Amino acid sequence: MSESIYNLLAAEPLWFWIGLEAGLHITMFLLVVYSCLRTRRESTSALLWIFVAWSFPLIGPLLFVIFGINRVQHKAWRKQRADEEFLTERQARESASLPLVYWRAVHKSLAAEPNAPPAQSLNNALSAVLSDYPLLGGNAIEPLVDGDDAYPRMLDAIRHARHHVHLQTFIVWNDAVGREFLDLLAEKARQGVTVRFMFDSFGSMGAVLSPLFLRYRNVPNMQIVGWAQTNILKRLVQFNLRNHRKIMVVDGTNAFMGGINLRDENLSRPGAPAIRDYHVAVRGPIVQELQYSFLRDWYFMTDDDPAILLQQAHFPHLPAVGPAMVRVANSGPTPDEMEVIAQVFFECLAAARRQLLLVTPYFVPTHDILHALCSAARRGVDVRLIVPRTNNHLYAGLAGQSLYEDILKAGVRIYLRHAPFMHAKALIVDDTVAMVGSANLDVRSLRLNYESNLIVYDPGYISSLKQIVLNDQAHSDELNLNAWQARPASHRLLENACYLLMPML
Repeated sequence: MSESIYNLLAAEPLWFWIGLEAGLHITMFLLVVYSCLRTRRESTSALLWIFVAWSFPLIGPLLFVIFGINRVQHKAWRKQRADEEFLTERQARESASLPLVYWRAVHKSLAAEPNAPPAQSLNNALSAVLSDYPLLGGNAIEPLVDGDDAYPRMLDAIRHARHHVHLQTFIVWNDAVGREFLDLLAEKARQGVTVRFMFDSFGSMGAVLSPLFLRYRNVPNMQIVGWAQTNILKRLVQFNLRNHRKIMVVDGTNAFMGGINLRDENLSRPGAPAIRDYHVAVRGPIVQELQYSFLRDWYFMTDDDPAILLQQAHFPHLPAVGPAMVRVANSGPTPDEMEVIAQVFFECLAAARRQLLLVTPYFVPTHDILHALCSAARRGVDVRLIVPRTNNHLYAGLAGQSLYEDILKAGVRIYLRHAPFMHAKALIVDDTVAMVGSANLDVRSLRLNYESNLIVYDPGYISSLKQIVLNDQAHSDELNLNAWQARPASHRLLENACYLLMPML
């Protein structure tokens, strides 16, 4: 039978096969078009995928199935449902007879508002965007630069832990720094301190593929969890839905957060300066918000009993300890938090009247933020953007460079920071409000990653942070518009190609 079928097919004329191939190509192309139209996505992305599906028969639709179908929304809904469940559990414990009544009291008694009218106006706009995260007074916040500053403080806080250490990072590596932190955490766990350690499976791929975590699998009171929103077979190659937060909370009273990961390159070594990065140490009521952010992520990955996670010992009474008013800004691909930090950036840029200092390793913002940045410069705001001269991700660096000419023409001043690579993220608006945290000014951070930033009103902290930013400016070369326009045409083509391909990723 099979031989007769083969002979029958072999006897078909050439036009039959051409027609069959054309019909298959058109069918697959129409399926791609249907998928692009069925789920609303940016026009550039949709048109680019439609072009690829038509221009590359079979291969184009196959690439779309692998990379182009938006699986983010479905997986983000699972995180959204977990967040809602955890919020319901928290609210159930806020009544007068249960442990977290203090949570509500903190938000009422320490809710704050800036004094200056421009700052009040910006804060009102941010309150609408961040309705679940009030501006809380009574905090102390201190800038930490590089692992040279941050690691000793973090390790000392772990050594003095009495009840728990909750540590979340995007990258932990099987190197001296990673082992030092995990060894100390294991030591504290053996002493009876509860340790919860969460890392991102993609960001920490090197550690996952090494025997690092096997050393700690039987340590009592110590749990290690890798963040992944996909099955085990895909977890290491899932580029989206990464948890990019870096948060550490000790005993519910001290917290550290920002952009610094746990690996050797964040420390200065002979002949190798540390990667340039910013972190902060915080005390006061805002620690409770960072604690809740960590526990919410932990609940999603582990399904641990909310009664244990939301115990009073994780949310102790925290008196006012300083003058800083601070608000948490969490963002991620869930429906409730989609592009929240992008909206915060936009409101800050739109509110600026005198000066904007912006530090980011990856400058590939959304169109709205790009327009707001140019608008601020055109209305006379002193806008300075500090980026690394040489990027550690060639593709992201080239994509950002495709935007330099437009913003230079608008009046934005661009500074290229000398080596070492600058991984820092910060925004200062009119010396009045500052933002620092894990979010880069690129589409991945603003739309696809889980991120946490702090919005700070505190003259002392902002003054210190500004000096750090100006120091980075002093170690930079300002980019000249005429010199930039004279770059080779081949370089322009490469930049534009990287930027054009962004929506596909």
